Amino acid sequence: MVVNALSVDVEDWFQVYALERAVDRDNWDSLEHRVARNTEAVLELFGAAGVKGTFFTLGWVADRHPGLMRRIVAEGHELASHGWDHQRVYNMGAEQFRADVTRTKQVLEDAAGVEIRGYRAPSFSFDTRTPWAHEVLVETGHAYSSSVAPLAHDHYGWPDAPRRLYQPVPGADFHELPVTIARVLGRSFVTGGGYFRLLPSMITDRAIRRANAEDRPAIFYFHPWEIDPGQPRVPNTSLKSRLRHYSRLEAMAGKLAKLVREHRWDRVDRVIEAGTCPRP
Repeated sequence: MVVNALSVDVEDWFQVYALERAVDRDNWDSLEHRVARNTEAVLELFGAAGVKGTFFTLGWVADRHPGLMRRIVAEGHELASHGWDHQRVYNMGAEQFRADVTRTKQVLEDAAGVEIRGYRAPSFSFDTRTPWAHEVLVETGHAYSSSVAPLAHDHYGWPDAPRRLYQPVPGADFHELPVTIARVLGRSFVTGGGYFRLLPSMITDRAIRRANAEDRPAIFYFHPWEIDPGQPRVPNTSLKSRLRHYSRLEAMAGKLAKLVREHRWDRVDRVIEAGTCPRP
């Protein structure tokens, strides 16, 4: 059986794209922080299921919750980078991106005492506008990325990108593991996040099984705030944003528990290592 990659994008409820225009970054520290409690609940869910995963964590979060970083590592999970404060990469230049990932890597390593090898761009924001992004990750000491969504979406996506593990930088031992795509009635969706909450679980299950039938690992992702139906509501947002962010939060923990029991999972770094090893 193919082993799939289980991943968590560690950010707080107010740091998401859907609330970007309604919540000022300068006010983040004044808001209720729920990320530590929610991530601890995820760790308990993973522990009960006996699975390991990768926690792509914002530097902003690690800087304020170093004990949480140490717990993630102590429980056998991989700690990886999600950038500093959830700015999308296609809105940066190469040097700003370099500063962002360098700062985040250092803070994560200082907090947890481990080398940070992996990176995921906020909102899967690697595309044709960021041709320098993978090379910057190589130059800053990262070993892999999971930052590409090979589909068309209203605020991210790279439809022509490969759909399986590949090496984007010639001559470098560096890999990109794109997020797995599900197709429903001719439309493409990423396997995780809001789509997993909103759509029937069988859609994600079929996408994972289809990838495994093609002898490739699926990669699934979600956020700790998605298992927190009690999080604050921000009223001055669009209907579309409210639907994306708040719908079916109460169902997420149960759906996750079922998903992790029905497939084989491991950390992203180990899934990539297994996928790049030559077959006997």
